[in-house]
Amino acid sequence: MADSSVLTVSIVTPDGQVYENDQVSMLVVKTKDGQLGILPNHVPVIASLSIDEVRIKHSDIEDAVAVNGGFVEFSGNVATIVADTAENESDIDVARAESARKRAEETIRKAQQVHDNSELRRAQISLRRAINRINVSKH
Repeated sequence: MADSSVLTVSIVTPDGQVYENDQVSMLVVKTKDGQLGILPNHVPVIASLSIDEVRIKHSDIEDAVAVNGGFVEFSGNVATIVADTAENESDIDVARAESARKRAEETIRKAQQVHDNSELRRAQISLRRAINRINVSKH
């Protein structure tokens, strides 16, 4: 029988599993409607995720994972996050993220000058993803 005082958290992407832990005391995600904290025995929930970090607390440790969209499904003390992309804090290449941030900022400047709204939106999303990865890497 599963321990009802802990959660199992799994984060998967199209490329495979990024994170798995079956001894989690709290999960914190940012949904489209705001931040959501999930403790053991939380009511079932499905929510769309924003580009942000996922915080996973276990023992006296907090893991951080940069997640770029997707959704979380929670039921029966099992949380599954299906994300477009996700990176563990320790796997983030900060130099690459900084380079992506600079490219996105330059693309935003150019798109604003020529009033290219679709390119502007894509570059703004790229910028949010890069900043998210940089922020998660600093934990």
